[in-house]
Amino acid sequence: MRIVALVPGGIGDQLLFFPTLDGLRQAYPKAQIDVVVEPRAKDAYRVSKSVHDTILFDFKGRNSLADLGNLLGSIREREYEIVLSLGRRWTVGLLLWLTGIPTRVGYAGSPGQVFLTNPAPLKQDQYAAQMYHDLLRGLAINTPCPDLAVSVPQKDLDWADAERKRLGIQSSGYVLIHGGSSQLAKAKGINKIYPVESWQGIIQDFEQRQPDLPIVLIKGPEDEEFVTALTTLSPKLKITAPADIGKLAAMIAGANLMLCTDSAPMHLAVAVKTYTLALFGPTDPKKLLPDSNRFIGIKSLTGKIADISPQTVLEKVWGK
Repeated sequence: MRIVALVPGGIGDQLLFFPTLDGLRQAYPKAQIDVVVEPRAKDAYRVSKSVHDTILFDFKGRNSLADLGNLLGSIREREYEIVLSLGRRWTVGLLLWLTGIPTRVGYAGSPGQVFLTNPAPLKQDQYAAQMYHDLLRGLAINTPCPDLAVSVPQKDLDWADAERKRLGIQSSGYVLIHGGSSQLAKAKGINKIYPVESWQGIIQDFEQRQPDLPIVLIKGPEDEEFVTALTTLSPKLKITAPADIGKLAAMIAGANLMLCTDSAPMHLAVAVKTYTLALFGPTDPKKLLPDSNRFIGIKSLTGKIADISPQTVLEKVWGK
């Protein structure tokens, strides 16, 4: 059996879809499961344990008829038996119908439902991974949603061990901070950036209370300005720059605590079960974090992430 899923969005969206893919794998252990994803999100599948192959397509781009034709051709030649899609526009439903795949699963109540053979319930007021997993009800799969999990390659675990040695981190552990934000979020005006001065206040408190506990700052490809500004104010910070999602997951897995904003690294922290405090602006933590005392969302009362005080964060850290 061959199954394909259309999963638009960035790396965070892909990670939240992992429990659905794992649920498919449990229900169809011999199936080949592929995904259609945007180029920017392909790296997520480095740590997937259920996906065989990725097909690249820019869902949000200005696609020509030729682009759509190429996608249809790629899907048709693989002769899939089941297709699932997170997209709810009628054009997505039409695309599913044009693939000729006999079993087409998407959300009920969407404009594209007329093209579906197996609509599934859409319940948006819940953890996103659970909402995605509800798609499987369209296939009469009613098992509980698995925990978000990743499979980190051994070479990435080895890299993280070497990186910790390079940073001089001993067995006492470390606190990991991810405070960057993607250029896409900035371009869209999405409020995910916590001020450097506020991060400095949190770091200074850690340095006073636990001066021997290393604090490691994650530097992504778009974080140069943020990292430079913060290290200027807090020169004792250690910097790590994992080259891919596998190495990033391995570094997060070794941390005692992850401090971050709403981001893909936050979902990785959930997947590797590292204790996490995540800062949210206008978005609802209940939709992006599972119900667990290991993963705490701190939401701004004003909807602006900058209005979360360092003291509010530190009270969650120290339990005071």
